[in-house]
Amino acid sequence: MIRNRRRRITYLFGCTAAALTLLTTAACSGNTSKVDEGSDADSGSGSKTVKLAYVAGWDEGVSATFLWKQILEDKGYKVDVRDLDIASTYAGIANKQADIYLDAWLPVTHETYWKKLGPKMEKLGTWYEPADLNLTVPKYVKDVNTIDDLKGKAGEFGGKIVGIEAGSGLMRLTRSPVLPDYGLKSEYELTESSTSAMLSALQKSINNKKPIVVTLWRPHWAYTKMQLKVLKDPKKAYGKPDKVQMVASKGYSKANPEVAGWLKNFHLTSSQLGSLELLLQKKGTGNEQAAAKEWIADNKQLVDSWLK
Repeated sequence: MIRNRRRRITYLFGCTAAALTLLTTAACSGNTSKVDEGSDADSGSGSKTVKLAYVAGWDEGVSATFLWKQILEDKGYKVDVRDLDIASTYAGIANKQADIYLDAWLPVTHETYWKKLGPKMEKLGTWYEPADLNLTVPKYVKDVNTIDDLKGKAGEFGGKIVGIEAGSGLMRLTRSPVLPDYGLKSEYELTESSTSAMLSALQKSINNKKPIVVTLWRPHWAYTKMQLKVLKDPKKAYGKPDKVQMVASKGYSKANPEVAGWLKNFHLTSSQLGSLELLLQKKGTGNEQAAAKEWIADNKQLVDSWLK
């Protein structure tokens, strides 16, 4: 994932104690950034300032965010991008201290947030589907093709499934129901780390041709860059695939029909998103918007189709 993108913006969301209790226990990235108390909270009717929230490390969302930052600035908007943890993101959108989040995984992965805060938000549309959570191994691991196949092979993988941020939806679902449903809870340790640490461990294992099993999701650039195999989930423990959706503060589309209309037209295929993510990876930290600008120039006809 795209890591350590920029200095965290610290700002405080006004949440109730109950909301904070829920948000700290639900699926989140582990980032602790908050929203500035002094930021301009109200979008206003037809505002020419757009506040986009994103979670650093979740590449599809980072890529979409900087893509739209460049598109909107080209259209004369001032765009404020805010790097938050997932809990603060949903709270901020609900409380109108941020306008739009482009990486909402619904209805499954971010279900807890949506159930609590959805009445204060609206969906602007789906820009990618299907989006699935999974366990993944390198393709050279020949004897494991389903999650069932992990049973009895813990020694081969060092007794570990390499995870990501402890509070993420992916980790929540892997802990339960995935591991219990497949009888793996006592055999494997689900390690908590970060997305970047997981990807580093995956690349190191591939370099050394060692077996490894990791928590991962699609869309992700790793499937383009590395030779990987998603383990089939015959018990459907991860549930049906999600849709990657855009959510905004309630009433945003009515107050800002131009931006909302453009976003409703926004769609990417797996190959289009993969090329965008890899370009951001190639350009490196701090150059996300430059990468987005280059991608827009190379895909002008597609981008123009969203702006009708």
